[in-house]
Amino acid sequence: MKILKIIGIAILGFIILALIVGAFTEKDYAVEREIVINKSQSEVFDYVKYLKNQDNFSKWSTMDPHMKKEYKGVDGTVGFMSSWESDSSDVGVGEQEILSIEEGKRIDYALRFFEPFESSEKAYIEVESVGDNQTKVIWGFKGRMDYPMNLMLLAMDFEAMLGADFEYGLQELKKILES
Repeated sequence: MKILKIIGIAILGFIILALIVGAFTEKDYAVEREIVINKSQSEVFDYVKYLKNQDNFSKWSTMDPHMKKEYKGVDGTVGFMSSWESDSSDVGVGEQEILSIEEGKRIDYALRFFEPFESSEKAYIEVESVGDNQTKVIWGFKGRMDYPMNLMLLAMDFEAMLGADFEYGLQELKKILES
């Protein structure tokens, strides 16, 4: 009986400690990757502004070739929406919407995930000329995990997980645009 009491106190102590640590743990996270593509800024932007084109270079589009996709609106304009549904837990169910476009420079997106978990995050693609027929493409993602879920940020390396997917996608984008 005394051992059960000690175990119970230890578990309670661990839970309290975790909740205290969570109160002081960062809640926001960001992942960003970039690549230089040997094409003009206008050529690159004219390709990446169309959300449907992400199907050609995004890592997530390759994870389930049988996923159901739907599109609403006029692609390449604010309000255009792409939604997906997959039986794969790596892909899940969600939608992406173009929130704003700074013509020739930046596209901002809302990402809404419904399954296997619910969350709403922001993503963006920026393009910047870095020389004659050379364009830097920056693909980024910003997220937030509220307390106490932010404790997962201590155990999960979003920088490495999402970063590898962005790197894959940017390499694919470079291959497409430079071929």
